[in-house]
Amino acid sequence: MFSLIGSVADFITTVLTTVGLPGLFALMVVESFGLPPVPSEIILPFTGFLVAEGTFSLGGSLVAALAGVLVGSFAAYAVGRWWRERVTGFGLGRLRLQARHLERMDRFFARRGELTVALARLVPVVRAYISYPAGTVEMKPVRFGVYTLLGSIPFTLALVYAGMVLRSNWTAVSSYFRYIDYLLVAAVLFVVAYLLLQISGVFAPGWPPRRATRAPANPTASEVERPSG
Repeated sequence: MFSLIGSVADFITTVLTTVGLPGLFALMVVESFGLPPVPSEIILPFTGFLVAEGTFSLGGSLVAALAGVLVGSFAAYAVGRWWRERVTGFGLGRLRLQARHLERMDRFFARRGELTVALARLVPVVRAYISYPAGTVEMKPVRFGVYTLLGSIPFTLALVYAGMVLRSNWTAVSSYFRYIDYLLVAAVLFVVAYLLLQISGVFAPGWPPRRATRAPANPTASEVERPSG
């Protein structure tokens, strides 16, 4: 039976076993850039498996993985920063980015930007995309790099260690990838449906879901600006 996650896992394991640590670096660059999505939840545990087997060294694996995270994250950061002046009005239907959205994001990152970046690196999926808004709000590059590294170190260590513990059980774990496929398909369908409801005007943009408010068709007299004089 075809498994999307299983196919991605086969590709990742092939790259790691044939290319070595440069392959790990390249995979983590792509993972941190977020396009296309390449799960670090497969890259790093299998790296740990190779460390346990003696193929990779632990120190070299951590350096290659974290270097890839930084390069990919700064590439995404650069895209977000370059896109700031072009992003206003981007979207479909009612789901469009406006200047007030950027201002709100600026205020949020001014208060909690560093903590947000660090904590986001600990959250699967989110960790691959936090760099874009950080670049859009023009977060200081040095701060961005430091907090990216601080959040990525425990995440990377934990998953590599998990792979070292799994060792010979890797094959048994990979047999469960088809169940992850079900979760992935369900998540994609939910996101697509939710975005379509926002574009069509049923839901207001944002989270949590809330019905869109429609402007009255005929404004009252008090809403109509009266001419002076």
